Amino acid sequence: MLVSLSEMLGRAKAEGYGIPAISAANEFTLRACIESAEKAESPVIILTGYYQTDAVNYYTRIVEDFARMASVPVTAMWDHSSNFKESMRGIRAGFNSIMVDRSSLPYEENMTQVKEMVRIAHAVDVEVEAELGHVGTGMNYEVDGVSALTVPSEAVRFIQETGADCLAVAIGTAHGVYKGEPRLRFDLLKELAQQVPVPLVLHGGSGTGDENISKACSMGICKVNVANELMRACYDALQADGMEGNNIYKFWPVMEKGYKQKCAHLFEVCGCAGKAWQARQSLTAKVQHAFKKEA
Repeated sequence: MLVSLSEMLGRAKAEGYGIPAISAANEFTLRACIESAEKAESPVIILTGYYQTDAVNYYTRIVEDFARMASVPVTAMWDHSSNFKESMRGIRAGFNSIMVDRSSLPYEENMTQVKEMVRIAHAVDVEVEAELGHVGTGMNYEVDGVSALTVPSEAVRFIQETGADCLAVAIGTAHGVYKGEPRLRFDLLKELAQQVPVPLVLHGGSGTGDENISKACSMGICKVNVANELMRACYDALQADGMEGNNIYKFWPVMEKGYKQKCAHLFEVCGCAGKAWQARQSLTAKVQHAFKKEA
């Protein structure tokens, strides 16, 4: 079932768990993601970025159809829109939430632009995630992992001024592969969770470590973005199974196995397995029934 971001993260915040926002940019990954969530009886957030697909208007219709058919709560987010045009593209495509990323801008400019996008998005029932502080790249972790961290007092004012529905915070994670060991500022997370009134989001979930992710979710992180680890899981599954000779015909099923295994693991690590609040017929059963009906 398709639900709002606020409903999903509100429950996570109240009950003290996180939900993985899983990168899914095509029907293959989308179906595998939702079927994994159904098996785990977990809510899930589908994450799609402007950098992943050119056919977003068509793809969003598939996302919405699959989400409505799913037996678990699903939210669809347009990720990391870095300017007005990309933010509007996500709204027009039909996502029910967008990530408005102006985190590389100075504080006042970030706040002004996010406030305007919140005004526009809320007018058409689309919810907004913003970012304060800046989550950099793992390959530059020695610098990015300690700079531009989120300041609690600024975060409180930022939410009051912009009306954003949730906030991505910089507490020592980074996007992509880490060069070095991730060091999360749990002391900072504690302050943010106590002071910021909206659900908190963690970007750069890949490679951060199960223990760090679990602890962060127990301390107030409600959404964890993951992309790199999912693609790596597909690649590792192919490597482990071997694609020599006629094994190449197993290419898609093996990739799916790796993706689903990583999804199942993420639901457990974030603490959301078994947290789906309404059980209905599964996506797979509904699709099979639809095909039989047409035949």
